[in-house]
Amino acid sequence: MELTLLGTGTPEGLPRPGCPCAVCAVCVGPRSRAATSVLVDGALLLDLTPGAVLAGARAGHSLAGVRQVLLTHPHDGPPVELPPGLPAAGRVPDGRELAVISGHRVRAVAMDAPGTGYEVTGPDGARMLYLPPGGAPAGVNGSSGRRPYDVVLADVLGRPEALARLRAGGAVGPATDVIAVHLDHDTPPGAELQRRCAAAGARALPDGTTVVAGEYRALPEVPRRTLVLGGARSGKSHEAERRLAGYPEVVYVATGGTREGDPEWASRIGIHRERRPSSWRTLETCDLVPLLAQEGPALLIDCLALWLTDAMDRVGAWDDAVWAERGAKELRERTEELVAAVRATRRPVVLVSNEVGSGVVPATASGRRFRDELGRLNSGVAGECEHVLLVVAGLALVLKE
Repeated sequence: MELTLLGTGTPEGLPRPGCPCAVCAVCVGPRSRAATSVLVDGALLLDLTPGAVLAGARAGHSLAGVRQVLLTHPHDGPPVELPPGLPAAGRVPDGRELAVISGHRVRAVAMDAPGTGYEVTGPDGARMLYLPPGGAPAGVNGSSGRRPYDVVLADVLGRPEALARLRAGGAVGPATDVIAVHLDHDTPPGAELQRRCAAAGARALPDGTTVVAGEYRALPEVPRRTLVLGGARSGKSHEAERRLAGYPEVVYVATGGTREGDPEWASRIGIHRERRPSSWRTLETCDLVPLLAQEGPALLIDCLALWLTDAMDRVGAWDDAVWAERGAKELRERTEELVAAVRATRRPVVLVSNEVGSGVVPATASGRRFRDELGRLNSGVAGECEHVLLVVAGLALVLKE
């Protein structure tokens, strides 16, 4: 099965007409994207968009052989003109199957949002799934219990939980080629776009690219251990959550616990919980070493600074005499044990920590002690992670990859 991406953007395209945002300003030339439309083996057109004939010609394909045109979502605005020679465009009712004269079989997949997804099986037996913008399968998966799809084209960045759901049901496997489409101006293009896609085990391709299902390709490199650093309100927790949004199961490890009588803290915790997928499980603990040693789903540990606070409480680090006598030694042993557990873990893990070494020097000895120990802990953990990010003003800077 050969898929040609005539467009990979949202229905409005990228840049959006009249939009003054920074992303739209730079999405010109090779970074521009037409509305998503896919030509399958030159015979099946998924979504008819303005300029489809010209887009096909630029990609070296004619639409003269198209035998079926299917739409996936309601099209706002004026109707798209049907190019001469193409069959009338339509949508297949959910659950219905359609046999195309070219030998392709199409099954309409129900969505949890307006639109229709299509499962396409080619004459060669290759299988692909195409989802509309903002859509996810209404059921557990769209594979009907069969082997994983060869190719999935979906709104990976807009609905990452859809990808997680497909993985959980076995519809997306390690060899499935996941391609991000319906790309909008929410994500800067270039390296940032590729980084976010890679975190989800997907890739973004330019308009006009032709993909052959089952053809060998280098799989996206998804690091097993990632450390996300940042200052207060930098966006580090949101970035960490984004790294695991496409995973079918995640354990969110909250090291801060609960604080009775602190409404501001409760509000912060509530915001974090609302932002996380409902399939994630939350565990409140600072006992990280056994968790890292166990087999299980991916871990998101937020955060190491609160873990260190608990560890310093336990060794009496705030008392100068206790610190000098045994506290420093005991804390070093605890941090070394945690760093060793990060090194040995076989679970995917994203760790969050504060970067406090760039601000004002703390006025108290205990404050300086915490700053120094957190710097040492961050350095140790960073040395054991394949990927380290520093988040500043909501922007992720890659420190190690």
